[in-house]
Amino acid sequence: MEKAMTISYEIDDALYLNITNKCPCNCTFCIRNNGDGAYGSDPLWLEHQPTLEEIKADLAKRDLAAYRQIVFCGYGEPTCELELLKDTARYIKSVCKTPLRINTNGLSDLINKRDTAPEFAGLIDVVSISLNAPTKEEYEAVTRPSFKDADSFGAMLKFAQEVKKYVPQVMFTVVDIIGEDEIKRSQKVADSVGIHLRVREMITD
Repeated sequence: MEKAMTISYEIDDALYLNITNKCPCNCTFCIRNNGDGAYGSDPLWLEHQPTLEEIKADLAKRDLAAYRQIVFCGYGEPTCELELLKDTARYIKSVCKTPLRINTNGLSDLINKRDTAPEFAGLIDVVSISLNAPTKEEYEAVTRPSFKDADSFGAMLKFAQEVKKYVPQVMFTVVDIIGEDEIKRSQKVADSVGIHLRVREMITD
């Protein structure tokens, strides 16, 4: 019998959705390099790309209204499956009022080859974007994006500025291991585009 895939998993009072394992980056600090799960979850490597029906069946086992928020975040970049993400968000919005958040690398426009910010209007309440580093050179060294002929850092900043026109709350995040100096410089970048910066702890398991 095939083992059930981990499509959703709980962290404290939030539900996290693992809808894809695809990602255009290979970040030096990526949690995927440290193990198979996060915060003690079951393995997050998917047997196959889940369908909307499989996601809805998984969510049917949960009391969606009981969570503080529902977060698109797993072992992949959620916007790599943008249509599935939007369809899932529409479904969740139709059955509960729990706020929806996306944890993203902010490269949706490069991934989907179009301006995607307007597509989040009315579906997503919070967008959390991994800033990762304060300059293009440092960003590319840390995130190692696959878009070799594109300015990934610039695309990420542009997406952040655009998506805040359509989503109530947008924030940047950096991991605390980058050091105090880089955090201060990252704060300046965030301030320059009017977006809040959150410093998060490095996850090691």
